[in-house]
Amino acid sequence: MTIARLLDIETPADAADWYAAGRAYTRRVAAGMEFDGVEAIDGDGVAATLRADPSALSRRAAESVVGVLVGDAVFTDPFCEWMPTWYELGLWPAARLLERRLRRIAREVAAVAGLTVTTPRFSRPQDVLVAGRSPLAEVTGFRERFVLAAAVTHIEWFAHAAAADGIAVPRDLLARARRETLDHYAGSGQPLSPRIRRFQRLLFTDGDWVRAVDAAYGLDSWVFDRWARWLDAERARLAAVTDG
Repeated sequence: MTIARLLDIETPADAADWYAAGRAYTRRVAAGMEFDGVEAIDGDGVAATLRADPSALSRRAAESVVGVLVGDAVFTDPFCEWMPTWYELGLWPAARLLERRLRRIAREVAAVAGLTVTTPRFSRPQDVLVAGRSPLAEVTGFRERFVLAAAVTHIEWFAHAAAADGIAVPRDLLARARRETLDHYAGSGQPLSPRIRRFQRLLFTDGDWVRAVDAAYGLDSWVFDRWARWLDAERARLAAVTDG
């Protein structure tokens, strides 16, 4: 991750492309799952307003912006707890910088709209047991840990961002997705049910988010490229699975 480029994200206008990538991801997943409320927010229009005049955002639009930015601000720390320590240490400088910038911008947008900022909580390995054991007990490869971390945390990121967008996501679906995901990636390897496999396949389109952010901010990041490749590979694997 190129820290110098992240230093450019200082104002709400600077975060417009970041927001646009997050909103596009939320919409793509929600549309693919046919959830209600997908079109409640015009992501492109909100991004344009954020870029031109953040004070002109409606309360509804501001909720969407704050949801994306706060969700991303606090995402890296719990994600890294699923990964080896050296990985977390390598990302720490850029991640902390990004967290501070996105939190501050989210607070600015929220203050103008009269909103209260709600910070989501993402699962960490110590919060979870799979068959009575740590979810990392049988997951040793670096790529396998990355895919597990993504599979768990992007369910929670999506739930947070979708709520901010006014998208109706069934709670029982989220609970079942988390349970099946942990069992599939960290437990017995039981196949995902068709609906949850579809959900995860759509969630693994976050490789598109990675590429959008990398291009928008000119990061030219080897790390981002690797993330996108792993996310795309898992999406392709899920897409190739057929019901027997």
